[in-house]
Amino acid sequence: MSYKVLVFVKQVPDTQNITGDAMTPEGTVNRAALPAVFNPEDLNALELALQLKERYGAHITVATMGMPAAAEVLRASLYRGADRAILLTDRALAGADTLATSYTLSCCARKLGDIDLVLCGRQAIDGDTAQVGPQIAEKLGVPQLCYVEEVKSLEGRTITVRRAIEGGYEVLSSPLPALLTVIDANEPRPMNAHNIMRFKKARTKSEAARPAGQTPLAPEEAAAKVAELEKEGLLIEEWNASDVNAEPDRIGFAGSPTKVKQVMSVVLTAGEAKQIPPTADGINELIHELITDHTLG
Repeated sequence: MSYKVLVFVKQVPDTQNITGDAMTPEGTVNRAALPAVFNPEDLNALELALQLKERYGAHITVATMGMPAAAEVLRASLYRGADRAILLTDRALAGADTLATSYTLSCCARKLGDIDLVLCGRQAIDGDTAQVGPQIAEKLGVPQLCYVEEVKSLEGRTITVRRAIEGGYEVLSSPLPALLTVIDANEPRPMNAHNIMRFKKARTKSEAARPAGQTPLAPEEAAAKVAELEKEGLLIEEWNASDVNAEPDRIGFAGSPTKVKQVMSVVLTAGEAKQIPPTADGINELIHELITDHTLG
């Protein structure tokens, strides 16, 4: 039996470089102004999917929602062994919070249809909410298994996983279809050299029409390039909001009730410090000072 697995991944801004200057007036991240990386725990989710492919047989579709540049994480997924890649991009999707994002991604999953497992990283490093995966499960009406470390077994229509909890772990079973959110409990494999050579020229329709560093192609040239990519099996699918039948008032900024009021860059600086010698006299002096300023007693 071959399982159909959908992995949602995200290209995120490098959070080490986020400051107040990297935000828009609306309180959203100006992603074009920051270096972009593959969200770390989404790589763990992809690795788990690849392990399922090796153990049980699976067809892996990787999908992401973002700007055309987000296709880079899709290529990175193909390099690692994913079978299909989909970019969900549309100006109408910009500014989405977790509610609007999860709705759009659930529409994507429904369009694909007949999915046995949906895998997501626990959370994205740009928001750290851990909300999108569970919200997708709720909208799809499927069981959710969160904080998954490994899949113990996948037999017929039942999956058994080990998930992390405070102070230990739980082993849980669920019927399929189901959604898993995955933590950093595995070691994502490196990109495969053979797959890099095979997919290094894979492009979306938007990328084909606007080659990096070049003048946009004329419509007829762009159409010819897309046809060539499709013939060679190198066209990364590109969907917009209408392709997944998303309702306009539930997507993007318009469908997002959560707004960021302010982002500040906090710099911690060293204050006054006093070194206490590791002796009985030094400890007694410290205790005396703490009592004097009423920290103790």
